[in-house]
Amino acid sequence: MTNDELLFEGYMDNFYDVIVVGTGVAGLYTCLNLSKDKKVLLLTKDEVLNCDSYLAQGGICTLLDKQDYKPYFEDTIKAGRYENDLIAVHDMIVQSKEIINDLIAKGVDFDKNCDGSLNYTREGGHSTFRILHHKDVTGKEITSKLYEQVEKCSNITIKEFALVMDIIKDNNCCKGVVVKEQDCMPVPVYCRDVVFATGGLGGLFVNSTNFSHITGDSFAIAIRNGVELKNINYIQIHPTVLFSKSKGRRFLISESVRGEGAKLLNKAKQRFVNELLPRDVVAGAIIEQMKKDNTEHVWLDFKDISNDEILHHFPNIYNKCLEEGYDVTKEPIPVVPAQHYLMGGIRADICGVTSLKHLYAVGETANNGVHGANRLASNSLLESLTFSKNCARVINFDKSEYEKNNIDIDLQKYADSEKWQLENKRLVLEEIRKNDEVFYDKWCNSKD
Repeated sequence: MTNDELLFEGYMDNFYDVIVVGTGVAGLYTCLNLSKDKKVLLLTKDEVLNCDSYLAQGGICTLLDKQDYKPYFEDTIKAGRYENDLIAVHDMIVQSKEIINDLIAKGVDFDKNCDGSLNYTREGGHSTFRILHHKDVTGKEITSKLYEQVEKCSNITIKEFALVMDIIKDNNCCKGVVVKEQDCMPVPVYCRDVVFATGGLGGLFVNSTNFSHITGDSFAIAIRNGVELKNINYIQIHPTVLFSKSKGRRFLISESVRGEGAKLLNKAKQRFVNELLPRDVVAGAIIEQMKKDNTEHVWLDFKDISNDEILHHFPNIYNKCLEEGYDVTKEPIPVVPAQHYLMGGIRADICGVTSLKHLYAVGETANNGVHGANRLASNSLLESLTFSKNCARVINFDKSEYEKNNIDIDLQKYADSEKWQLENKRLVLEEIRKNDEVFYDKWCNSKD
């Protein structure tokens, strides 16, 4: 047995019921909702908690009551420019309370009022306060609590720093994945079902709030294998990240800051836009104002938010800005738009079913139409949880016959993983360009 085979011995020689790729909330929640008798392999390209779900600041939406259904529905489809899949929107909204109750049961600690009731905030595009939060690190709170639950599951094997280079396909059926661990040759790992929960593609952009290793690998795999994509050019630009001339991931200034009263100011320190409009509208207004002012950023002023509220609700933002030399309790901070979220992705239904049998896609990786052309603030965590749960249910109830057979694979073509990943990036960027050349020239060109 070679050294490579020894490193993979823990799972290479075994057939898995399900392989889940990605450890954000979509991947973790899929695992937790799979039957405990299923043998699951959970793979991630980096460390488990180095996922974009962990970075989510603002919160998670929920239906307040029956009377809120119509306003919440309208807010979502209005933000999505009325291109949303209405069945998907309905399913997400009606499942929201059950999802929230399950998160609380799993230990997620949402912020509460003095009387012990849940505290709700508001963000751009919302007609009311319906967003639950944990300070300004809601994603960290939810992701870490779900991961704690996954670690307790004896049927789930977790592998970090495992790069999924390709899927194994036979007769329009996904049979497994090709995986490369650090310092190892790629190997095939077989299974009945594969779930892609790999996040978006922010790593392709010079300015993004995403981790740099999240480069849209699953979309390149889909392109290579003829798996249908949908609206891959529907990419959300977040209006406010902390301006910096240094390279690397940009620090997000949560939309809930504006929901609580922060104002956007131009060079003359004058307000120039309604901060609670949908993200694409606000981002566009900022870009136009920067052109008018001939500046590299605009300003975000916290003066209408009390110091107590800033320190209690936004401690992470306060401390990060302080590290960069800005005290938000005393002065405005420079902000610019940056790539943030992908509404497009692998075409899927509300159960994650794709055009390839036994391949599923959930979370930001999937396009099930729930967001339309533009995502409503704080719908991403809820969407990921709702449809990953649906996906697990479908897998659990699928009792159809499945032939276990290993497919001959030319592993040599995967030997140069760096070259393979560069080609992946080219494939995805070219797909974006083909779908929307104007967006590509504005946001994807590294010269910009």
